[in-house]
Amino acid sequence: MNKPKKRLLDQVRDKLRLKHYSMRTEHSYISWIKRYILFHNKRHPQEMGIEVLNMNLDDQINAVRAKRPLRLPTVMSKDETLRVIRALDGVHRLMAMLLYGSGLRLMECVRLRVKDLDFSLNQIIVRDGKGARDRATLLPENAKPGLKDHLQKVKLLHQDDLAKGYGRVYLPDAPERKYPNANREWGWQYVFPSKTLSRDPRSGERRRHHINESTLHKAVKKAARR
Repeated sequence: MNKPKKRLLDQVRDKLRLKHYSMRTEHSYISWIKRYILFHNKRHPQEMGIEVLNMNLDDQINAVRAKRPLRLPTVMSKDETLRVIRALDGVHRLMAMLLYGSGLRLMECVRLRVKDLDFSLNQIIVRDGKGARDRATLLPENAKPGLKDHLQKVKLLHQDDLAKGYGRVYLPDAPERKYPNANREWGWQYVFPSKTLSRDPRSGERRRHHINESTLHKAVKKAARR
């Protein structure tokens, strides 16, 4: 008996996950596809000419890219930056120190794992960074004491999660298959975990994800106003 064909959005999800796109990108793609279908009165894209459903593109597409306007970015001085960092506190101050002192991008910072920090070599390993590449960057000396104190608290939180039957963290596909128990190990835990457990939208499992990057945005805005 033939299996029923999957719905369009399920096909899209399967393709995105096969290509290892992030959950953020998956949500964005699905959202725009839904808008597209609703705009066309819920017609299936298969019925609307040349599309991307394993159909060849028309050779007569003459797309013109819009030019990006040239604008100078607003850049703070070193003194202004340090004043903003000093106006932060707790985890947000520690994250800002890492961003400023190591050159990490925001999402690279929130996705850091414990094993990516090397205190003896004063370096941070960025896994799967921009361009899907790994790289090493500097672990700022002035951030090390606060980071060590922070990790002690995170480890206690992880141990408490384990005692309650949780403690499994999201892993990329390859390590998840190769090391089935690694998701409970201390080294794979996020350096900046969320305060609460949440349900993984893919597996349905309750896990402690990393902190939401929007919280740092808000904290920096508030610090800048102060």
